[in-house]
Amino acid sequence: MIRFGIGYDVHKLVEGRKLILGNVEIEHTLGLLGHSDADVLIHAIIDALLGAAALGDIGQHFPDSNPEFKDVDSGKLLKQVKDLLNDNNYQIGNIDSIIVAQKPKLAPHIQKIRQKLAEILEIDIDLISVKAKTEEGLGFTGTEQGISAYAVVGLEK
Repeated sequence: MIRFGIGYDVHKLVEGRKLILGNVEIEHTLGLLGHSDADVLIHAIIDALLGAAALGDIGQHFPDSNPEFKDVDSGKLLKQVKDLLNDNNYQIGNIDSIIVAQKPKLAPHIQKIRQKLAEILEIDIDLISVKAKTEEGLGFTGTEQGISAYAVVGLEK
C-alpha cells in the first residue's frame, strides 16, 4: 500500500535568529522566528509524513505550549517522527519539497540539505528532492517577511 501526504509551514523572518533550513545553518542577516528552531522545511516534511500515515500533525506531537520544544533542533523532531513511522510499519518511498524564499539564494545549500535529511531519516539521498523558489518579489516571501516550505511524501506499508 502506498500513502501520500502533504505538508506546509511558514515562519516570519526576524533579526537575531539563525536561519536553519533542512537542519543546515545558512548564513543570512535574518532568521526564522518560532518556538523551536523554526526550520520550515523540516516542519513541512514532518506534517507530510504524519499526514500520509494518518498520525496527526506536528502541533499534536510537538506543541509550542510545551517548554521541552523551546528552541529544539527540528532534526530531532524529524528523527522521532521517523521512529514513529517505523513503529507503525511505514517506509519512506520519497520526499519532494520546495522552499520559498526571496533571499538568501539557496541553490548552493541544496545538496547539503538533502544529505542532512537523508542522514536523519536513514534513507538514500536519491529519495529526497529539495527545490528552492523565489516569489519574484511578490507576497510575504517575496518581500522577505518570511519563508515557507511545502512537502509531499510517499509512504509504503
